Amino acid sequence: MNKKHVIISFAIIVLVLIIDQIIKVEVKTNMALGEHIPITSWFQIAFVENNGMAFGMSIGSKLLLTLFRIITVGFLVWYILRLISRQFKLGFIICLSMIVAGAFGNIFDCIFYGEIFTQSTHYEVARLVPWGEGYGSILEGRVVDMFYFPLIEWDMPGWTWLNDIPFLPNAYEHCIFFSPVFNFADANISVGVVILILFYRKTLSKCLSGKIEEDPSLASPSMEEEDPLLTSPSMEGEIEEDNEQIEVSEDQQTIVEQSDNFETESR
Repeated sequence: MNKKHVIISFAIIVLVLIIDQIIKVEVKTNMALGEHIPITSWFQIAFVENNGMAFGMSIGSKLLLTLFRIITVGFLVWYILRLISRQFKLGFIICLSMIVAGAFGNIFDCIFYGEIFTQSTHYEVARLVPWGEGYGSILEGRVVDMFYFPLIEWDMPGWTWLNDIPFLPNAYEHCIFFSPVFNFADANISVGVVILILFYRKTLSKCLSGKIEEDPSLASPSMEEEDPLLTSPSMEGEIEEDNEQIEVSEDQQTIVEQSDNFETESR
């Protein structure tokens, strides 16, 4: 197993978790629930809490959801170590580590925040308290979100027939793009997934199809293209120069051999 890749993956997870928790604690202990702090016309710090997944989504029981996320993150950590042992690209490992770090950041809220913080309300800022004196029990804490990007806002026209069309805003409704409020952990999950789709489609498809398990040679670096995230233009230039030098050396060797053959024939 490549120890360097293990250290890099572990460092990413720890660093993302630390940054995520610093931001969340600062927001939770200094802002009332629902409070907005405008930064620009299109970016605000808006304190909200949710019981569910990334970007404020909620699915099913809070306790079951938290347990499911813990199991999923545990599996992903095991899978990352497995991919490292099979010499997968470092860029691919980094993306998976960002996703795991983001998921673990939100799980941390669910596990501990109910035990160590008082209730956040629209009129009172939460306080850090001794274990067990918080607003809820273990595994039932609420995830803190704060990044809000209302990039575009508009009002729908007063056409009443809009009310009869599903999935479209109603007449006179005020619309906002982009309305979800998210946190640093959510951002890491999203960035990791987008980079995987854009730059590692082939590797990702092999993992999802199970071909790696069938044939370990598919994970070999020699069987893969260059890592798109970790190969710089200068490195590519050096590689091309080395190839040109090799070709020139081969041509010179061919000329020398032909000359020797000519001298031998002349004798």
